[in-house]
Amino acid sequence: MIARLLMLLALPLEGLRGYGDFQHFFNLAAIPGWPYLDHWVEFPPIFPFLIELLYRISGAQQHTFDYLLFFILTAADVGSLLVFGRLLAHLNPPSALKRWLMYALALVALAYAWWYFDSLPVLALLLGLLWIIEGRDWRAGAVLGLGLITKLFPALALAAAWRLLPPRRALRVTLLTLGIGLIAYGALYLAAPQFTAASLISQGAKGSWETVWALLDGNLRTGSFGPLVERLEPALANVSSGQPARIPTWIPLGLAAALGFWRFLKARRTPLAALALTGLAWCLLMLASPGWSVQWTLYALPFVLLLLPDKEAPLLVVTFTLVNLLEWPILLSRGLFWAMPLTIILRALLLVLLAIRFDQRARQP
Repeated sequence: MIARLLMLLALPLEGLRGYGDFQHFFNLAAIPGWPYLDHWVEFPPIFPFLIELLYRISGAQQHTFDYLLFFILTAADVGSLLVFGRLLAHLNPPSALKRWLMYALALVALAYAWWYFDSLPVLALLLGLLWIIEGRDWRAGAVLGLGLITKLFPALALAAAWRLLPPRRALRVTLLTLGIGLIAYGALYLAAPQFTAASLISQGAKGSWETVWALLDGNLRTGSFGPLVERLEPALANVSSGQPARIPTWIPLGLAAALGFWRFLKARRTPLAALALTGLAWCLLMLASPGWSVQWTLYALPFVLLLLPDKEAPLLVVTFTLVNLLEWPILLSRGLFWAMPLTIILRALLLVLLAIRFDQRARQP
């Protein structure tokens, strides 16, 4: 927290925004009305409603909006660091303090932690895993449900619940997680069916970007959407500016799910295996997903530092981070899209390597 505050004092506002999405978030919040009710957005509901509240609290002053959001994301990162420490205590790996310090350094130094809003779902994911390990079913289900309507990734922790908890308790966590998501989306759909439906399909409809599937489809682009005025027309959420998929998305996703279930059956019933299964599920989802965003690096770092050996973890953290930084902002911010295949292939190979190592840890005595 202190390091982030010093950064806040030292950097001009433009430097703080950097190459991130703060400008996009402010512009989204400035659209008249409420998200999901008066226009569609590409994010699950919690964050769009949060930035709309910040926009109104700040009196539509962008510098105030930016500082408020920066503080919230910093608080989420502090929470993730505290939860990470408790997960380390449960695993008791060698050099636990070194791993904690490395994670702290990554959160301070890596701009993805405040350029985007993924610090919030990362906190939900780690906290859900901690409470699953500690047997706090209701808390785990509640925080994973909130994570689900912030970003879909926290729901991957349900793999840990089904491996570590008795079936009845795992079902309790699952029903609470999914129930919160269904209630939230159901209420929004009843209030504004067109904009809610458009918000739900927008990410899947835009085609592939920054993955091997995007290379196969011929889509050398980022995952950005069109002009904000399109958010007022629900039909435009289903329009893609890229080339259509040559391989239907359900095929790699189905194969990834089948592979994940097979490895799930082979895993042990330990806290280490539960965390490793979640990391494996994330890697398989990323390999099958039609899109990739560089800030998703934040989801990989805690699993690498929690699960892999001392000599291996720092190397993979640095390598994975550098590959993504090379893609954005180093290359793509300068319009060097011709170099995108290099970073995409390197990242895919690293994800395969991480999946193999997490699978090995899930089966380790």
